Amino acid sequence: MAKNKEITILPKILAVLGPTSSGKSDLAVELALRLGGEVVSVDSRQVYIGLDIASGKITKEEMRGIPHHLLDVADPKIQYTVSHFKRDAEAAIDDIISRKKIPILCGGAGQYAQAILDNFITPDIPPNEELRNDLSKKTVEELFEELKKLDPLRAKNIDHQNPRRLIRAIEIAKAVGSVPSIPEVSRKYDAFVIGISVEMKTLEERIAMRTEKRLREGMIDEAKKLHANGVAYDRMHELGLEYGLLADYLEGKLSAEELKKQIILKDRQYAKRQMTWLKKDKNIHWYTLEQITDIFRDIENFLK
Repeated sequence: MAKNKEITILPKILAVLGPTSSGKSDLAVELALRLGGEVVSVDSRQVYIGLDIASGKITKEEMRGIPHHLLDVADPKIQYTVSHFKRDAEAAIDDIISRKKIPILCGGAGQYAQAILDNFITPDIPPNEELRNDLSKKTVEELFEELKKLDPLRAKNIDHQNPRRLIRAIEIAKAVGSVPSIPEVSRKYDAFVIGISVEMKTLEERIAMRTEKRLREGMIDEAKKLHANGVAYDRMHELGLEYGLLADYLEGKLSAEELKKQIILKDRQYAKRQMTWLKKDKNIHWYTLEQITDIFRDIENFLK
């Protein structure tokens, strides 16, 4: 007679995912207030100290007393990888669970979310200077085409106008092969994943308004301070999106008006890539922010 397989009960966590400007942070805070939770940021730029306004980092007032983890944990001069994030996020999640609180992941960085929700193992690959030198001679279009051949999955979510990120992705792909070659592992958490659904037109309007607001709040001065504190312009380009454009502005390559237009354009493109990545995940439960009653009902059923 066959023995019954032992059932492993995984710790339960929540996740709020969505594109930039979709309202993730506010929803995560509201969930934490009602359910007794703490937020773990899933953002590739908000981990860095001093990347506040341009990255859209939540303010103390907006946190409403809810503890937030994985903000301001890294030196912006030094690369913080997905592997670093996975290690630190799991430590934060396990600590929250040990205190009988509910961990709530919140963000839009697809790879970071995948690292936790799917327990996806990312390789730590050292820099290959010879390969980097060869790739640096190629255009972004050539780099993107090469990455598509090596790792189509990564190509679908990368900033394909950022040569440094493209080169790093190619470097990893050449070292370990495409994503399917990395062994699958069992998940560590039982997650209820909320996806925020927003009409693209509405999202584009929010991005434009947010850009205006951040410029008024001192996004340019923030970039000047980063550079004065030792963050090189090349490194600001590696940080991507607004920070690369701010570096171009500070170097005199963009006017103030061109800076604003390019930030809006890049963020719109990024939001579309985020949605493309997230829509492929069949484990995500999609809601609009107006469906807050449905969200809480479904979460309560999940937590029972």
